[in-house]
Formats: sequence, C-alpha cells, structure tokens
Amino acid sequence: MGHVEVAHLTYVLPDGRTLLNDVSFRVGDGVKAALIGPNGAGKTTLIRLIAGDVRPTEGSVASSGGLGVMRQFIGGIRDDRTIRDLLLSVAPEPVQQAAARLEAAELAMMERDDTKTQMRYAQAITDYTDAGGYDIEVLWDTCTVAALGLPYDEVKHRSVNTLSGGEQKRLVLEALLRGPDQTLLLDEPDNYLDVPGKLWLEQALRETPKTVLLVSHDRQLLANAVERIITVEAGDVWIHGGGFAGYAQARRERNERLEELRRRWDEEHAKLKRLVNMLKQKASYNDAMAPAYHAAQTRLRRFEEAGPPQIPPRDQRISMRLRGGRTGKRAITCEGLELTGLMKPFDLEVWYGERVAVLGSNGSGKSHFLRLLAGEDVRHTGVMKLGARVVPGHFAQTHTRPDLMGRTPCEIVMTEHAKQRDEAMHALARYELAGAVGDQRFETLSGGQQARLQILLLELSGATLLLLDEPTDNLDLASAEALQEGLEGFDGTVLAVTHDRWFAADFDRYLIFGGDGRVYESPEPVWDESRVVRPR
Repeated sequence: MGHVEVAHLTYVLPDGRTLLNDVSFRVGDGVKAALIGPNGAGKTTLIRLIAGDVRPTEGSVASSGGLGVMRQFIGGIRDDRTIRDLLLSVAPEPVQQAAARLEAAELAMMERDDTKTQMRYAQAITDYTDAGGYDIEVLWDTCTVAALGLPYDEVKHRSVNTLSGGEQKRLVLEALLRGPDQTLLLDEPDNYLDVPGKLWLEQALRETPKTVLLVSHDRQLLANAVERIITVEAGDVWIHGGGFAGYAQARRERNERLEELRRRWDEEHAKLKRLVNMLKQKASYNDAMAPAYHAAQTRLRRFEEAGPPQIPPRDQRISMRLRGGRTGKRAITCEGLELTGLMKPFDLEVWYGERVAVLGSNGSGKSHFLRLLAGEDVRHTGVMKLGARVVPGHFAQTHTRPDLMGRTPCEIVMTEHAKQRDEAMHALARYELAGAVGDQRFETLSGGQQARLQILLLELSGATLLLLDEPTDNLDLASAEALQEGLEGFDGTVLAVTHDRWFAADFDRYLIFGGDGRVYESPEPVWDESRVVRPR
C-alpha cells in the first residue's frame, strides 16, 4: 500500500514569486483525494513536486508503495513516439531503464554482429527480464485490449498520434491502475475521456485499493469518486474531508471564519495602537506612566510579529467578451460528407446563431470534423461549405500551438492583434492572465491558463463561428462559468465537441458521432449509445 506526505513545502518560481507557501498535508493508505483550485494556483506544480520532477525551495515530500504518475499533457515527448513508448513512460523506473539499455543493444546489433555486441545484447535481455519488462508487457496486452480493443503486439509500434486524446488517457489510466505502483498521481485524468470513459474511471477509482491523488475540475467525478478535497489557492492549502457534496458550503463557511478573524485582528490592532499613543502622551508629562507605555509597546510589537490571520482568497473575476458578427443564414452546409475511414457520409445544415454540441465516443472523428471546418487539410469526400461572412475560430483540444511557444501572453496578444502593451494587459486582466502571468512563456502556463488565452485570442480574432474542442477540460469552475456566460452573449454560431454534461445542457442541437460510423441528430444529449433506440 502507499501514501503521500507533504511537509512544510514552499516553492518559489524563477521570477521570485512564491507559488506555494509552507504547505503540509497527508494522503493516507487507500485514500482517494482531489487537488482543486483556480487555474495557475499551483496544482500541477504540486503534483510535479511530489513526483520529483522539480525540487521544492523548502520542505519535503515523501511517498511509499511506488509512484505512478499521469501528467497533465501525456503526449508530445516526441513526434514519432509509439504506443510502446507511451506505456514505458508510465512504467516503473527500473523497467524504463532496462528498456532503454535493451533498445540501445538492439540498435548496436543492427550495426555489427560481433561477440561483444551479442554478449551486451544477451545481458540487456536478462536485465529487462529481471526488471519485470516481459511481465509488464503481459499486463500491457490487457491494457491495450481494454482501451483500444487490440492486443499489444498489434499496436505497440503504432504512432501515439493516431490515438485520440481520450484513447491516450484511457490507455495510460489502464496501465497505472493495473500496474504495480500503489500510489498514483493523476493530473486531469478525466480530460478527453468520453462520458462512458468517465463513468469507467469513477468506478475504477472507487474499486482500486491504491492511494490516489488527482487533479480534476469535473464536479460529477469529484462527487462520485473522491472522499477528500485538498484546495490550493492563494499559495495555501486547506483540506475538506467531507467529500465534494458539502465542499461549496464548507468553503463559504471557511472564508466567513477567515473574514471574521481578520476583522477581529484589525480591531484589536487598532485598539492596541490607540492605547500606545494614549500612554505615550501621558508618559510625556507623567513619568509614572512610562512602565505602562513600554508594556503596551511590547504588547503591540509581539501582536504585530505574530501577524494577522490569513486573508480569505478572492474569487476570480473573469470577463469573456465574445462578440462575433452577423453572417449568412446558413453558417455550415455538409452534403455527403465523409471523413475518410472515420464515418459514413452525412448531411448537415447549421444556421446562423445556433449552438450545436458534437457528442460521441473517442476516436469517432469529432475533432477531425472541427479541424476540417477550421480550414485544416483533413482527408474527406463530399462537400463542406461555410456561409457568407463566416470566419472560423478554432480552440484546439490538446493545446498544441507551436505558433505560441516561446512567447508570453502579452507578446502574443500584441503581435497577433496589433495591440499596445497596456491594451494587451487590460485584455489579459479580464481573463485573469495579467501581472506576472502575462510575462510567462506560453508553455509554462497551466493548462487552464493556456485554455483561457486561447479563448481570448478567439475573442480578439473576430471569429463568427466558434469551433470549440473540449473547451472546459482544463478550466476551473469559475472559468467554465465565465465561458458559458460569454457564449450566451456571442453573436454568431458555435460548434463544441464536449464530454462535459453540465456544459452541454445549454446547447440547441446535438450532433452525435455514433460508434457504428453514423452521424445523426438527437433532441437530447446522448452519452451512452447502448441505451438509444433509433428508428430503422
């Protein structure tokens, strides 16, 4: 079994800002705990500190039972990575090291076949066996069958890029939940999973005896699978042990207590300062008052040295001003459209102003469909046309934006939209991306901050057709609510791929990408096709 313990941990960012300050908590054997909080509060950094990816400025981290880690973005190590590489990336360290030596020995055998190279190869095979490499490949076979429906030997050399985001997540989760590590760190494990996948994850978390610390903004998953909530906000951490159902009330009551304590501290501080000033005046003409004056000074100094109680964290104020613009009546027209190998031909008309939720299982072609509408080169047959004055703006599911890498949000807004620095920072402030965040490079932002920046760029682009691929996946609750409010005021057409049941409830139409390749409309969201009876 395993546990995680964080003791007096402080982490200072390279720019000198303190992100986490004297944080302590423990996740005991078999406990399922969730880290939640605003985007950029330090949840992913805390996961990385526990995983050993970065070192704390002060404090310590301990864990037991072996540590399995799912990072927020599991892809992107290199473009040619295979499914085997992906599974190795979450395997125990001894297996990873032995696999690297075996791969090097195999490459050497291709170049020369002398005795020394053969001996090295034989030793690498022995080391891989001793590390449990071949045993874990048997486990991976179970994982690939469960996640992809195919045995490991058939898919191990397949490129990871051929898998959808949800398929990648499901495969890694299968490997970690079935693997030997007894303590799991999961950063946004539900992102990109379809609803059946999320239901599977909820059940798997409830049933596993492992200790799990996860980051998630999915309220349904938190309510169904987590027994302890660890909130990260304003550099501090506090724990709610009553599950997610009572979390909102607990947070309100905590903030009210903090406000009351701060009010009382301020009152006592003012009272002591008045007392010191009064005694100072009296001591100036009455020596007998000097001891009382000095005693009051000492009392005030000690009171101030102890410091005030914590200030309640402020709520985020995010204002998304998605404007859009009038277009032709028909925003999108599809006739006999088929994305090669992904679906059967279908027809579709989307009218100006409509909100269409695109639902379906992972790998059914939803993201490819949005990419085609955005103007990318996606293999297809049939006809797809955009209406007059329709300007598409695309929100990418995996935040793969090489064009934004190496630049700060302020530089991006100034360059892409010809803004002066003060104008750019004002726009970023509405998305809680100003200040120090505005001067961080895109790749160093949290997933939620990257998502908010992408939405701001859509706002500034003048897009009249928003193509949103899982826009709420990395957004905290306040940001997701702000996006929903922004879409209500958007004067244009919206197509959104989503597995967020709460987010989808406000859409007008539901376009279902079925597991059998058919694309059809439904008057209500369809999350589990096995329960749907369609007319013949």
